[in-house]
Amino acid sequence: MTPHTNTFAQRSDQYALARPRYPQALFDWLSQHSSGHALAWDCATGNGQAAVDLARYYDQVMATDLSAEQVTQGLPAPNVVYSAQPAERTAFAAHSFDLVTVAQALHWFDYAAFWPEVRRVAKPGALFCAWGYAWFDCEPDVMAALVMPLRELVAPYWASNNRILWDGYRDADIAFPFEHVTPPPLAIDERWDVAQLIGYMQTWSSYKKAMLDINVASQLDALVAAAHARFQPDGPLHISMPLAIVAGRIDPH
Repeated sequence: MTPHTNTFAQRSDQYALARPRYPQALFDWLSQHSSGHALAWDCATGNGQAAVDLARYYDQVMATDLSAEQVTQGLPAPNVVYSAQPAERTAFAAHSFDLVTVAQALHWFDYAAFWPEVRRVAKPGALFCAWGYAWFDCEPDVMAALVMPLRELVAPYWASNNRILWDGYRDADIAFPFEHVTPPPLAIDERWDVAQLIGYMQTWSSYKKAMLDINVASQLDALVAAAHARFQPDGPLHISMPLAIVAGRIDPH
């Protein structure tokens, strides 16, 4: 991974509770396009939310993350094995995996080292798939009064790598080396109240960095308090987060 402040390891338990789950249709599609179902590698697994869904389709899932704290918070599943390993250099045997996945993390990797490692550990013809989400839509009044002002306040604090995700994991940005497999258009759909929505936005790395600036922190606190008071009585909101997905067939060369 490229060096950056590891805000994802800060309060890993809070991160795990606030993050949305990926759509079932994604895992159905991965299974349908895998040439085998013996072993999958979920790279940069975080709290394992993708790994435990993959575990229903594959005999065993190896779930790795650079952060030892994150993997200790990993969601339990009998056929998921967690370990702290960098994406670009693992202890896995060559030609082991039927599937390699990266959820919400590909924009942090050192591609010159990562892609050869994927090719090394994957079986010939294995499937690679990475996905992520960034922006979302919900009710217009919540977008106008809370989401867009909050995004504007934290905008200066995003790491530059996030733009790779925002731009949809373009080949030019990630040096994608495999033959593309076209995924279906998919989105995360959640029903959250405003407290859950705020909790999710507070997991953003930019939010955590912005809170270190006293002036910006006071503005964020006021914005959040006003949103709680105004929108909490209204009940659940419909949150839609389109997924950026890149997938390919791993050649053996």
